[in-house]
Amino acid sequence: MYLYINAIIFGSFQALRKTGLLTSDPRLRDTVRQLRQSSRDSGGPVLMDKSLFRRCLGNNILLLSKAFKRKFIIPDFERFTHQIDDIYEKALKNESGRVADYIPQLAKFSPDLWGVSVCTIDGQRHSVGDTKIPICLQSCVKPLEYAIAVHELGSEHVHNYVGKEPSGLKFNQLSLNDEDKPHNPMINAGAIVVSSLIKVKARKPVMDFLKSLAGTEYVSFSNATFQSERETGDRNYAIGYYLKEKRCFPENADMMAALDFYFQLCAIEVNCESGSVMAATLANGGICPITGERVLSAEAIRNTLSLMHSCGMYDFSGQFAFHVGLPAKSGVSGVVLLVVPNVMGVMCWSPPLDRTGNSVRGIHFCQDLVSFFNFHHYDNLRHFAKKHDPRRLSDDDPNKSVLSLMFAAYSGDVSALRRFALSAVDMEKRDYDSRTPLHIAAAEGHMDTVIFLTEICKVNPHLKDRWGNTPYDDAVQFGHDVVASVLQKYEQQYTDHESMRAAFLLF
Repeated sequence: MYLYINAIIFGSFQALRKTGLLTSDPRLRDTVRQLRQSSRDSGGPVLMDKSLFRRCLGNNILLLSKAFKRKFIIPDFERFTHQIDDIYEKALKNESGRVADYIPQLAKFSPDLWGVSVCTIDGQRHSVGDTKIPICLQSCVKPLEYAIAVHELGSEHVHNYVGKEPSGLKFNQLSLNDEDKPHNPMINAGAIVVSSLIKVKARKPVMDFLKSLAGTEYVSFSNATFQSERETGDRNYAIGYYLKEKRCFPENADMMAALDFYFQLCAIEVNCESGSVMAATLANGGICPITGERVLSAEAIRNTLSLMHSCGMYDFSGQFAFHVGLPAKSGVSGVVLLVVPNVMGVMCWSPPLDRTGNSVRGIHFCQDLVSFFNFHHYDNLRHFAKKHDPRRLSDDDPNKSVLSLMFAAYSGDVSALRRFALSAVDMEKRDYDSRTPLHIAAAEGHMDTVIFLTEICKVNPHLKDRWGNTPYDDAVQFGHDVVASVLQKYEQQYTDHESMRAAFLLF
């Protein structure tokens, strides 16, 4: 896109993609269609006047303005994607684990397959690796069906039939809590009971919910997987009969119908890209980021994320909560659904599993993600200096940081300057006249600010502005004699210290 005085030449969507928005985004459908039609009509790049520009952008002007002003949740998305790609490549080298083979539909996948897709709450998208291959949700459907049940029936009704506590047992154990309920909805017994609740009382088909969660992207059904699960599901049939004996099902529920429905849910297919939108909808409080539709209630999302955090990763849930500190759910197909609340959703997929049934590369990716970014729920956002926060521009916007730094020096705001110093900001930054914060403070006569910059920050007092003046010269020029005296003394101390340091380095 090239700007002229009264017109714009439109050539490609490259600048748009750098913000994280895709041309396939439903919010941009009309804009992209009109731009492409204009491009076809002109036979090349489009020269757009103001009228055509406004007509093409239509209702998307606010979205695009937010994108290009870097006001999305991850402002520098291009840099963020490079970091995601680096983490992906490191996890790719992990070749341990074994592909699940209890049904042929899972055993057929190559152990070399590995894909990661990210979708933020603003609809910024990035995918790397094998992200378009259809994969069954398997146990990753459990938090989704639970969220649907709470949305449709209410939390109180659902938890009349299923508990909220981690079981401390294997996911397919024949076990109930002391109230004769399944321990939680993330294990097989709990998911089967939740399936029976939805089967009996839900007003809207589950498939409609899942497609809305995915923003109408790829969601399908694998009948072959369903039939295989049905034929090899002896343990689940045993759980079903045990639940029936203990009267865990709601009145009028058919146990076999509930099991069939559960097997069908496990056989629902997505790919990493559509799965990441589902995760982002959970991260966005139940509102799909690429359609703007409210799919699930805030209560359903809160409850679901809480249970994913404590019970979502099979026998590894406690360690995952400790090391990663984010809500997640894994499946035997090698899928990991990861939610960074109020930021983004991630879907990882790689078939090789560890001994607890979790994707080896998926776990590796999640751990490295939280090691690099301060996404862990208990990361201190102010004091984890070694971790990166992609939600902040900080020094990536130098004009803004220089302006804020100079204004703090001008107004004598030592507290603000202290915050800059603790954030590892260069306290010798210069403005358009080559003045440093010490120049500004000296010219204004702010003694406290001058003392902070010299005694605490140890800035260089010999730097000159574009007129050749040092901070001492400015203090003298503007009649701040006491400040000038302090600076003169500090200049000598600074010179002596630098001389000693140089001598030490020589020897």
